[in-house]
Amino acid sequence: MYIFKKKYQMNLQHWIKDEKLAYELASTAGHLWFNNSVDLLLFRKKLVNQSPTKILSFHDYGKNIIGTTVDIENTLEVAKAILKLNIVRSRIDIGKLTKEWCDNRNNYTSITEFLQEQLASFMGEDHNSFDSKDVVLYGFGRIGRIVARELIRQSGRGEQLKLKAIVTRGNSDLEILKRISLLETDSVHGVFDSVIIANLDKKSISINGQEVHMIASNSPSDIDYTKYGIDNALLIDNTGVWRDEAGLSQHLEANGIDKVLLTAPGKGNIPNIVFGVNQNEFDVDTHKIFSAASCTTNAIVPPLYVIENNFEIEKGHLETIHSYTNDQNLLDNFHRKTRRGRSAPINMVLTETGASKAAAKVIPSLKGKLTANAVRIPTPNASLAILMLTLKTKVDVETINKTLEEACLRGDLVDEIEYSYSSELVSSDIIGKSSPAIVDSKATLASADGHNIVLYVWYDNEYGYSRQVMRLAKHIAKVRLAQNY
Repeated sequence: MYIFKKKYQMNLQHWIKDEKLAYELASTAGHLWFNNSVDLLLFRKKLVNQSPTKILSFHDYGKNIIGTTVDIENTLEVAKAILKLNIVRSRIDIGKLTKEWCDNRNNYTSITEFLQEQLASFMGEDHNSFDSKDVVLYGFGRIGRIVARELIRQSGRGEQLKLKAIVTRGNSDLEILKRISLLETDSVHGVFDSVIIANLDKKSISINGQEVHMIASNSPSDIDYTKYGIDNALLIDNTGVWRDEAGLSQHLEANGIDKVLLTAPGKGNIPNIVFGVNQNEFDVDTHKIFSAASCTTNAIVPPLYVIENNFEIEKGHLETIHSYTNDQNLLDNFHRKTRRGRSAPINMVLTETGASKAAAKVIPSLKGKLTANAVRIPTPNASLAILMLTLKTKVDVETINKTLEEACLRGDLVDEIEYSYSSELVSSDIIGKSSPAIVDSKATLASADGHNIVLYVWYDNEYGYSRQVMRLAKHIAKVRLAQNY
C-alpha cells in the first residue's frame, strides 16, 4: 500500500511541476505575441490564451506527429530563447523545432546559436514589414460574429487587421445591446473572452479596448466610412445578399473601402478562393472583389487537391452531412427551396449543393468528374463530407492516409488539413477546430482493386470556415505573418 501511495504522490508532483512550466510557457507566448507579434504554436496549436492543461495536451498530441513526446521543459527552453532574440511578425511552431534542438544540441554551442541558424530570416524590425488594414464587417450573423471574435483575438498589438465598424440594418440602442449579447455568448461556441462596453451616444462599442462603430444602412454605396476614421478598408460581406460583381461593387462606391471579401460562393467572374490552394492565382493588387467560397468547398478542396495531385481522380461523388442553418425553418413552413420548409431540428433533409462545381472552379482538372448532394441533419454545427473517389493510381488505405498525414505536416496545407488519429471521433469533437478539413484517418476505406476510396472529412462549418476567411482576409490585405512550420 505504501508503494502505491508513494507512486501516486510522485505522479501528482510530476504533473504539478509540468503544469507550472505550462503556465510559464503560456506567459512567454503572451509576451512574444503582444510585444513582438510572434504567434507561438505547438504542433499547429496556438499557445496564447491557452490553459496549462490544454498546453500539456498539445504536447501529448505531438507524439503522433513526431513519434515521441516532446518535454515541456524543452519547449519552454526554446520559447524563452526565442523571446531573447529580435524576432518579429512571425508564426513559429516550436514543436518540431524543439525536437530538432533535442536531436542536435551537441552540434551547437548554445540554443541561441541553433535558433539564430534556424530563424535567421525572421530577425530584425524590418522583417516582414507591412501596414495594418482597417476592416468593416457588413452583416453580423453567424459568420460575422465569429469573424469579429477572431479579429479581436488575433489583433495582438494591432499590426494586422483592425476591426473598425460593423454594419447592420439598424443601430438603435436596443439593437446594439442585443448584438453585444449575441457576440458575448453563443449557444454553440460558448462565451467570448472579452470586455465589451457600449457607447450608445456615439453608436459604438469597445471590444477589449478597440472602438468599433455600429453603423446602420440598407444600401452599401451610401455610407461614408471616412467619417468614422476608416480608410482603405477591407469590407467583409457576411450577408450573402449580393454575390455577383455588380452587387458587391456597390461596396466599392462607398468612401473608405478598398477591397471586398464575400463569405459565400461568388458568381460570375468573382474569384472563389480556398486559401492554401488557389489564393496565389489572383493578384490582390489588381482584383478588388474576392469570395471565400463556402464552408463545404473549404472542407473538401484541400483533401481533393492532395488526392488529385498524387493519384489522379477519374470520377467521384461527394455527400455532405451538414448541420442545419438559419436558412431552414424551425417548424414546418413555406420555403422556396425543395424540402427545406420542413422542420430542421427534427428532420434529415435531402437538399442540393454546389460543392462539386465549386471544387472544380478551384481545381480545374476535376471539371465534369464529380457529382454532389447534401443532407441537412438535426445538429446546430459540425458537418461531415464523404468523398467517394475512383482513382487512376492503385492505392491502399495506408498509402492514402500517409499521403494526407504528410500534407497535414508539411507544405501549403498545414493550416487547412488536420489529421485525426482518434478512433472515437464524433461531430461534437469538431466544434472549435481551426482547420476547415479534419481527415478521419480511422474511417478511410479502399476497395480490393485499389482504385476506389472513401474519405471522411469533418468540418466545423462555422468556426473552421471563419478561420479560412481570416486567412484569406490577411492575404488580401497583405498582412500575413511569415511562417516557420
